[in-house]
Amino acid sequence: MRHSWIFEVLADLRAYALANGLPNLARKTIEAENAAKTDISEKSGVGEAESEG
Repeated sequence: MRHSWIFEVLADLRAYALANGLPNLARKTIEAENAAKTDISEKSGVGEAESEG
């Protein structure tokens, strides 16, 4: 749960990018979210990362 803020930030950034015609940035936020899930699951266990998103 302590990492949930990063997913909120990335979702906000993705929404901004899509609303402002920045599709490459929107795609990168998806990549960043996947990287965050991987890093969090490797560091603290699969359960926490899966519960985030």
